[in-house]
This record gives sequence, C-alpha cells and structure tokens, in this order.
Amino acid sequence: MAAPRTPHPARKVLGRLSLPERTVVADALRTETVGGLLLLVAAVAALLWANIPALRSSYESLSHLHFGPGALGLHLSVAHWAADGLLAVFFFVAGIELKRELVAGDLRDPRAAVLPVVAALCGMAVPALVYTFTNLTGGGSLQGWAVPTATDIAFALAVLAVIGTSLPSALRAFLLTLAVVDDLIAILIIAVFFTDRIDFPALGGAAAGLVVFWLLLRKGVRGWYVYVPLGAVIWALMYNSGVHATIAGVAMGLMLRCTTREGEEHAPGERIAHLVRPLSAGLAVPLFALFSAGVKVSGGALVDVFTRPETLGVVLGLVLGKTLGIFGGTWLTARFTRASLSEDLAWADVFAVATLAGIGFTVSLLIGELAFDGQPVLTDEVKASVLIGSLLAALCATVLLKLRNAKYRGLCAEEERDEDQDGIPDVYEEDDPAYHLRMARIYEDKAAEHRRLAAEKAEAARHGL
Repeated sequence: MAAPRTPHPARKVLGRLSLPERTVVADALRTETVGGLLLLVAAVAALLWANIPALRSSYESLSHLHFGPGALGLHLSVAHWAADGLLAVFFFVAGIELKRELVAGDLRDPRAAVLPVVAALCGMAVPALVYTFTNLTGGGSLQGWAVPTATDIAFALAVLAVIGTSLPSALRAFLLTLAVVDDLIAILIIAVFFTDRIDFPALGGAAAGLVVFWLLLRKGVRGWYVYVPLGAVIWALMYNSGVHATIAGVAMGLMLRCTTREGEEHAPGERIAHLVRPLSAGLAVPLFALFSAGVKVSGGALVDVFTRPETLGVVLGLVLGKTLGIFGGTWLTARFTRASLSEDLAWADVFAVATLAGIGFTVSLLIGELAFDGQPVLTDEVKASVLIGSLLAALCATVLLKLRNAKYRGLCAEEERDEDQDGIPDVYEEDDPAYHLRMARIYEDKAAEHRRLAAEKAEAARHGL
C-alpha cells in the first residue's frame, strides 16, 4: 500500500521580501516618492497657470511654442517635446525596471509572477470594460477606452507620503511590480492602437540603431558620450516612423543587462537606472505634467465630467474599474492557485492598495492626448476627468489606508528592528544561530548593567545619599 502523499504547504502571497529585493525596492520607491511630490507640485502649478486669467495666455503661448530642426521632422511644440521626448526617459527607466523584474525580481519566478501579472491585467481590462460599457450605454465614443487603464506609481507614492502612511514593504513591492507590468501593457497599447501611419525606412533605421545599441552593450563598450547620441538618433527615427517615440526608450531599457557578473557589485542596468531615475522622476515627468495637466476648470466643466459618457467612463474606470480589477485579480489568483495571504495582512489591505492604484496620472494623460488627437475640447475634458478620477481614488485610498495605519506602523517597525545593530533587520536573521548568540550576549550585558546600577543605587541609599 502506497504511503499517503504529504500535501505541500500553502504558498503565501504578499509575504516578506528577501533582503536584497527589499533594498532594491526601497531605493526605487524613495526616488519615486520624491518625484511624485514634484509631480503633485507640477500638476497644481499647471492648473493654476492655466486658470488664472492674467497668466493663462502665457501658459498657452509657451505650450504651443515650437522649436527644433524642421528638416529632421522635429520642429515640435514645447508640450509635444515634453510628451514625446521627456517621457522617453520615463519609459527608458520603466524598461530597465521591467527587465530587472524579469531576470532578478518577482517576475523571474513564474509562480510568484502570476499574482502581479494577473492583477495588472485585470486592473487594466476591467477599467477598459467599465469605460466601454459606460460609452455604449451613453452613446459616447469608444476612442478613450485605454485612458483609465494606467497606474501612476509616483503619484500613488506621493499620496502615501502626504498622508503619512507607511505601507509594509510587501505591499509597496506589489504596487511597484503592478506599475511595472502596467507600464509594459500601456506601451504595447500605445504601439498597437495609436500608430496611424508607419514610415518603414524610418522604422528600419530605428531598428538598425537598436541593433547597434545592443551590439555595443554586448561588446562592453562604455561611455555616455556613445550611448546618449545614439539613443537620440534612435528616438528621432522612431518618432518619424509614426510609432510613438517613447517605444524607443523602453526598447533601449530592456536591452540593458540587469544581472551581476563575477566581480560586480551592481548590474549595469541597476547602476544606470540609479543614475537616470532621478532625472526621470525629478525632471521629465514633472515637466510633462506641467504642460499636460493645464486644463481649464470651471463649474460647468466639472459638471460635464460627470454627464458626458467619455469623461464619466474615465472617472468610473479609474475609481471603480481599477479597484475591482486589481482586487478581483489578486483574490482569484490566490483562490485558484491555493495560495494564502500572508498572515501579517488582510484582504482589506489589498483592497486599499487596489484603490490607490486607481491614480492614473502620467500615462493616462498621454493616452488621452493620443486617443482624442485633433479634438482639443474633448482632450481637455478627458484630461480633467483623469485629474478628478485620480483625486477621487486618492481620497478613497486615504480613508482606507488610514483605518489600518496603526497596523502598518507596527509591521514597518518590526521590519526595521535591528537590536544587535549589525545593519541587517532582525527578522532576516531569526533562523541564524549566530544571531541568537549575539542577542543572548546583548541581553546578558543589559542584565549585568541593570544589576550594577541597582547595586550602586542600593549602596547610595545605605549611605543616605
């Protein structure tokens, strides 16, 4: 008679990160948080600049100011340079982050990758369905179905910083991985659905440039003075090909090596991302927001957001679609893979993070411009709906996260606890016998110090001191 098979223990989802992964995630999120705060400032500045009567004309004049070499097809407006040029830097970093996740992060393990990938897919599909349903029943246009599908990680982290909530590292990593997969799908949507014409010679030139870029990386050629001019040429050719120029950024990011070799402390991709991420989060994205979020806001315009199907679909997609999609995708994945949620967390935490992911600022604004190109009034209204939907999602997430803030503070304190002061949080050493020996010595020293102080106090009392 065969022995009964021992069942495998249930796999945990959203459990504690490994120490190296925790360090990488913390570094990325720190920069994104600062960039998110700058993004908030830029968005507010754009709204004020575009709505104060005395300043409005200067905002419009600067946004539509054209410069650049016309002979190369690059005589573009300031707003256009921000959307097509500066966002290429943002997508370059997104490409590196995706590559790192695929080869060294959570997406490397197919079993671990299932959760964020399914959650991201559902978090993009459900908002698109909500938008589509709203517009089919309301007689609106389906052009903007992709607008509410994106999550803005920087804006989400800025909200966390403003409201003073410290999410445990597992939830922050989940949010970051969601955003990485989200960015990849958004790039594919832009490439497939928002390419009206293709100039094959220019596209071939961009492809040839990418091959040269890859060969130089393979040969180990170093020097920004080689790659920056080459990257600019690839970007220009991609722009003139008719494919959105930001695709060049993500393609180059995906080519960088994100695994370490013998003698290397950091992989080239990780090192370059560390250098470029502040430029992306601190300059490129805020400037894009400054020239994209400046929409005219009035009482009538705000009413129109909730009565026009295109704009109502965006708001509902961000606030309801994102939340239900990400939460539902996460719950279903755990249910059908027989995984269990980490004992430190509750499903209410996943729901709150899903609500926070409804903040869809940067990429949503970009897709809104592409979807309604040539319709300036509707473009501005859709941008306003992105701002309102993101604001509503932020407010809902604030309420939900504040309800659990005491729990989060306790989890974060436990993650940071380092009683033996060796620079490694104690939770990562609890299975190490050497750690327990060090802790025993620390407690012995503390007990000895306590006995010494008690003896001195008793001696002083005997002498009436």
